[in-house]
Amino acid sequence: MTGPTPEPTLSPGPDEPLGEPRWPMAAAVVTAMVLTVLLPDDLRLAPRWVLPSVEGLLLLALIAGDPGRIDRRSAALRTLSIALVGVLALSAVWSTVQLVDDILHAGKETSSAVSLLQTGGTVWAGTVLAFALLYFELDGGGPAARAHHMSSASALAFPQQLDPRLSSAAWRPYFIDYLYLGLTNATAFSPTDVMPLAPWAKIAMGIQSLVSLLILGLVVARAVNVLA
Repeated sequence: MTGPTPEPTLSPGPDEPLGEPRWPMAAAVVTAMVLTVLLPDDLRLAPRWVLPSVEGLLLLALIAGDPGRIDRRSAALRTLSIALVGVLALSAVWSTVQLVDDILHAGKETSSAVSLLQTGGTVWAGTVLAFALLYFELDGGGPAARAHHMSSASALAFPQQLDPRLSSAAWRPYFIDYLYLGLTNATAFSPTDVMPLAPWAKIAMGIQSLVSLLILGLVVARAVNVLA
């Protein structure tokens, strides 16, 4: 008489790395820092090098505390990660508000089509990266928790999680999955293949869609007006 079939394990195999590489997330943060530097003074939350310096110090602290792969569970590192994402998100939202104000009042930063498209594209790209990092950090307790397959409920449902035929039982989203989510949500103005489950995820995706629609809509309308 045979016993019940054991459940498949969710722990990584002997050849599977525990955590995902840190560099994609770090590259996204550095890119967001560069975009902040490129923004006109009127559209930044603080002087040119203040926010990039703060973000750079937080990133260096994260790399020093958990280098290589993201797999160390620590309250201090978790606090640093959330603080970094919070600064990026605040900066992106502030720049969006200032861009909208500049467009509505025909400010100098949007008086020419070239300047308008450059500034609008920079602000829009910054919001995509900020929200991608937000999803990456908050979903399922964060990347370190996901690396250990902890039982924290996922706030976002990826296709591989909804249909077990698409992946192994141990599959988990990496940063590229959250970057793709941030990009598609900003271009489609709605969920595409990833469904928000938790209230915070629905609110965040809704805010990102509205922000993206506001930026693209006003930039296009203003560009047509300038060119006409």
